[in-house]
Amino acid sequence: MTAAPAPRGLIRELTRAQRRLLLGGVLLGMAGVVSTLVQPQIVSRLIAAAGQHRPVAGLITLLAVLFLADAALSSTQGYLIGRAGENIVRDARVLLAGKVLRADLAHLNAQRQGDVHTRLVGDTALMKIALTQSLAQIILNGLVVVGGTVMMALIDVWLLLLTVGCLGVASAASVWLARGLRKAALVNREDTGEFGADLQRVLAALPTVKAASAEGREESRLARLADQARRSGNRVTVLNALLSPVLNVGLQASLAAVMGVGMARVATGSLGVADFTAFTMYLFYLVSPLVLVFISIGVYQQGRAAVQRVDELAGLPQEDDPVFGDGSAPGDGSAPGYGSGIPAPDGGHPAVEFRDVGFGYGDRPVLEGVSFTIPRRGLTALVGVSGAGKTTVFQLIERFYRPGHGAVVLDGKDIAHLSPAEIRGRVGYVQQDSAAMRGTLRENIVYAAPDAADADIAEAVELAGLADVVAALPDGLDTRLGDQGIGLSGGQRQRLCVARALLQKPAVILLDEATAHLDSDAEAALRDSLRRIARRRAVVAIAHRISTVVEADRIVVLDAGRVRAVGTHQQLLQNDGLYRRLATAQFADNALAGSAAGSAARPAAGPSTAPSAGSAAGLSAGPPAGEPSPAPSALPTAGAAR
Repeated sequence: MTAAPAPRGLIRELTRAQRRLLLGGVLLGMAGVVSTLVQPQIVSRLIAAAGQHRPVAGLITLLAVLFLADAALSSTQGYLIGRAGENIVRDARVLLAGKVLRADLAHLNAQRQGDVHTRLVGDTALMKIALTQSLAQIILNGLVVVGGTVMMALIDVWLLLLTVGCLGVASAASVWLARGLRKAALVNREDTGEFGADLQRVLAALPTVKAASAEGREESRLARLADQARRSGNRVTVLNALLSPVLNVGLQASLAAVMGVGMARVATGSLGVADFTAFTMYLFYLVSPLVLVFISIGVYQQGRAAVQRVDELAGLPQEDDPVFGDGSAPGDGSAPGYGSGIPAPDGGHPAVEFRDVGFGYGDRPVLEGVSFTIPRRGLTALVGVSGAGKTTVFQLIERFYRPGHGAVVLDGKDIAHLSPAEIRGRVGYVQQDSAAMRGTLRENIVYAAPDAADADIAEAVELAGLADVVAALPDGLDTRLGDQGIGLSGGQRQRLCVARALLQKPAVILLDEATAHLDSDAEAALRDSLRRIARRRAVVAIAHRISTVVEADRIVVLDAGRVRAVGTHQQLLQNDGLYRRLATAQFADNALAGSAAGSAARPAAGPSTAPSAGSAAGLSAGPPAGEPSPAPSALPTAGAAR
């Protein structure tokens, strides 16, 4: 995943918010460490007192109290650290979800969505372990090890040197394994993200997969990715499994050496029994903490890999970041706009204006030198062959993407200097794929205006031609829809999205093939609604159906990323060859469809009375003289990618 550097101090801020719980847990843990380190000294005194026939009841009571205190401190410390960890995960997920939702689409779309999901869910959980549980274990058990070592040095330095010598080799090997574990864990997290991304890709297109009988191929592909994740996971498992045995070998060697040398010194009288017992207890007390330290280091290394991936996700560029496609910042005058040498148009501001706009996806240019205006009222149609840049124009108006050069001006203001909320409060957008979500029909309609009044909802539903659909549903507006609006037809979902945009009451409505999935009656009803809407605000439609284009007040013809012509239907028929070819092809298609419908309803005998393509538009059936015949690739299709 390639992203901008994560904000400095992100992880520090997340942990700082939980500093009271973390500090409380560490302090209780330190108290538990003291309790643990005191116990061998009490046992040593107990042995000495018993050997001298002195009372031992007080020492036994004190030892029992220390055991209970150790257990209480350990459990409370674990609760506080665990609670802090859960809070950190919650804060991280909320922060990252906000980063993703507000991310610049150009950068977010370059990521694999399944991997983004894995980072948000799985990596944040591992991050909790690294930042709280493992780190706390390293600190507290490390204190036990250090404290125990100091106490052992006070008892007998030579026995301590013998112990350290045996443990040194094992500890060095464990540190080497821990470093390798971090690298292996990072690879495994990446492989897991790849599997999650591909699984989401398949689930998002499951009907297509089934229709293409591609289940077997996709299953094999997912199996390969799962095998890849398994192999890297096995490497993590191997390295993790080696940590404890390697350390245990050193501990066992130390224990054997200490027991042998210590017993010999006790026999010679150079070391007392009480001191030897205390030293041995400290050594036993070091076994578990030392193992836990290195296990926690291994887990922490895996968690660091997750922290790295979370940091990368947190570094996604945001929509409101002051960085544009040309590297300029707001207010520096490098992006064209009012106040930068370009005068405002006479007669007030148009709803939308493109000024010498250029844009490309990576190294692939899409728009170059595009300039046109959209009036504050009326219907403007964008037409052109597939790939001309029509949908890109809409995405630039919404500022889903930033122009490489030039300016997009909304109501007299360069959108580069407007916040996303200001832009989308003025612009309503109906996508071609008719996005709907799980939830009730009402929730989908009011998505952009959650506080809308019932009267406004009813008006939007009526204008979008959705009233009959709502009336026919069992629960009306409260009818529940499945994922992606399952429960409605494609045309009904399209009208739902139109109602959603209308309820927003924007100054500009963008319709990307809003009639693509409508039958003729529904299309006619929606066109009538659009005429009424266009009297009050600007409506911009990408349309391939000639019925929509003919009624437009203004038509902008795009060709190969440039504005070829602007005018009315009649003006363009007379003056622009590309538009004439597109219109002629559409009229011919309509005439053929009408002829086929008429033939189905009439006896076969007798001449056809269906209107010809030429009579429908006052044109001949073929291209005008001097114009080449339309190539098949130039014929527009409703579902074509643009």
